Amino acid sequence: MKLKIAILAGDGIGPEVTREATNILRAVAEFGGHDFTFVPMLVGGIAITETGSPLPTATLDASLECDAVLMGAVGDNKFNALPPDKRPEAGLLQIRQALGGYANLRPSIAYTSLSVNSPLRPEVTKDVDILFVRELLGGLYFGQPRFWNKETNVANNTMVYTRDEVVRVAKVAFDLARKRRKKVTSVDKANVLEVSQLWRAAVTDVARDYPDVTLEHQLVDSMAMHLMNIPRNFDVVLTENLFGDILSDEAAVITGSLGMLPSATIGGAVNLYEPVHGSAPDIAGQGKANPLGAILTAAMVLRHSANLEAEAAAIEAAVVKVLDAGHRTADIARGNVAGQTTVSTQEMGKLVHQALSDTINRSQSLHGV
Repeated sequence: MKLKIAILAGDGIGPEVTREATNILRAVAEFGGHDFTFVPMLVGGIAITETGSPLPTATLDASLECDAVLMGAVGDNKFNALPPDKRPEAGLLQIRQALGGYANLRPSIAYTSLSVNSPLRPEVTKDVDILFVRELLGGLYFGQPRFWNKETNVANNTMVYTRDEVVRVAKVAFDLARKRRKKVTSVDKANVLEVSQLWRAAVTDVARDYPDVTLEHQLVDSMAMHLMNIPRNFDVVLTENLFGDILSDEAAVITGSLGMLPSATIGGAVNLYEPVHGSAPDIAGQGKANPLGAILTAAMVLRHSANLEAEAAAIEAAVVKVLDAGHRTADIARGNVAGQTTVSTQEMGKLVHQALSDTINRSQSLHGV
């Protein structure tokens, strides 16, 4: 398998966690005899510093020539005085739009060994495995007109969706549900918003082509409560852009840390992969960052851009093995829990690498027998 991956490490802890994710991908290539090429490029604050743009033309051109883009995180407080379209985060929105991916996949899994990290009771989070499918190119984040008139003290954002935009992301959600537990929960605010009424009608129409998948509708406010009370009730959760941003971050309460959440954006010219967490400049360079979200994101690269399901599952199993052994970065460490060892970003990456190696070697041995 040949795979060309653009590496956009970004700012803050982005380079640290992306380095560990890339190391895991190199290991998979070595173990499996694959040909993975990595193309490092600039994005975000570092790109502003070196080129004056949060998304240099060279970065976008190189990304469009790759099979996948793996991003770290962008953002730094020192750029806050810049206009919104010049800040690091603008580069992220621009590359999302340019690559064309409209379906953002965000898994939220309750790891048994991290149950103590969640403020929710273990019996609430036990066996939770939710996949959020968030529409990524529409809604309030991209709708026009948008402005802030500081003279009149009026600001405006516009939530806009077309039926085609809803249908295409809904099909992604239903296709993925067929591979899971065959249930889709569509989230909207149809009791108030006309946009949500269109959303609900379009999703209901798509569901008719998937008679084997159960569809339910939830209002976003009730969904926010149900996620904390009965998260096991949900399989694939389909949302528009703003609601998906909020709800998938809320789901970090289930996993115990934003540092555990990967994501993939599919459907465009090139798939974009990035952990959900931010750039955390306050801990950058200190070896405290949790690389597991980035490593799990690397698994999604293999699953969705290389069709290497077994290898993706092996990475995920290696992460579980390391967590079960009690290894923790600072964000998921709990001092009052016996059997835990706090490790650095690099040490966590090495532990996952070793667990992955052990799993693959054992599998190869069994295959040989």
